[in-house]
Amino acid sequence: MSLKARITEDMKTAMRAQDKPRLGVIRLMLAAIKQQEVDTRTELDEPTVLAVLDKMGKQRRESIRQYTDAGRMDLADQEAFEIGVIQAYLPQPLDDAALAALIQQGIELSGAESVRDMGKVMNWLKPQVQGRTDMGKLSGLIKARLGG
Repeated sequence: MSLKARITEDMKTAMRAQDKPRLGVIRLMLAAIKQQEVDTRTELDEPTVLAVLDKMGKQRRESIRQYTDAGRMDLADQEAFEIGVIQAYLPQPLDDAALAALIQQGIELSGAESVRDMGKVMNWLKPQVQGRTDMGKLSGLIKARLGG
């Protein structure tokens, strides 16, 4: 079953259970996926759906930071709940050792020798780590490994 189909089935389950908070988050996820499909005029594949969900999680983490700075813990708690629901659909995050091994493999397979070749490594790694690590963190690790 595809990720999009699983989310749709979970929406139906949340409707039957009358779980309104979870249902609201699932509907937001499906709306974001549908918006991306309308924008690109294509049916989204699994990596693209993961990218949409990853982006939603990143937006909510930023919102939590802003709400916490403003002293609005009620809104920060709501965002944290939404992150929890979204995270349930993302693959398990990579630990540092697995990430380092993937970076090393990407450098070897792409033939990267300096920071100028960072794009080659990122292009190779991106499909494998989508939704499993922060791309900014990944970029910094690759740059450090290539001597930047």
